[in-house]
Amino acid sequence: MEYMILNHTAETPGPDYGTPEFEAVMGRWMAYNQMLIDGGHWIAGASLAPTDAATTVQKSGGSVSGTTDGPFAETKEQIGGFYLIDAPDLDKALELAAAMPIDDGALEVRPVAFRPDA
Repeated sequence: MEYMILNHTAETPGPDYGTPEFEAVMGRWMAYNQMLIDGGHWIAGASLAPTDAATTVQKSGGSVSGTTDGPFAETKEQIGGFYLIDAPDLDKALELAAAMPIDDGALEVRPVAFRPDA
């Protein structure tokens, strides 16, 4: 079964690119990615640009009623990225989400209901 893991974290700047701190953080993420790949769980994943790069399209009655610079919700935590994984059941999906290398935040795990390309 496929599951989407949405990474909700506070939008804070990370270490500068090329620094040892950056390499340490990225090393944890690359190890996590490789664990998913090696386990046969990887389908897709990506980090998202900061919310100041977002544009929200609002619709009403089937028509676009407006656009807004920024994310849909004004909250402290934002969706920082996602993983689309394959897991035999929810317990395994939750185990894989718990292994994600974030220190603070929430990981929303939701079954995929339909994918037109699958």
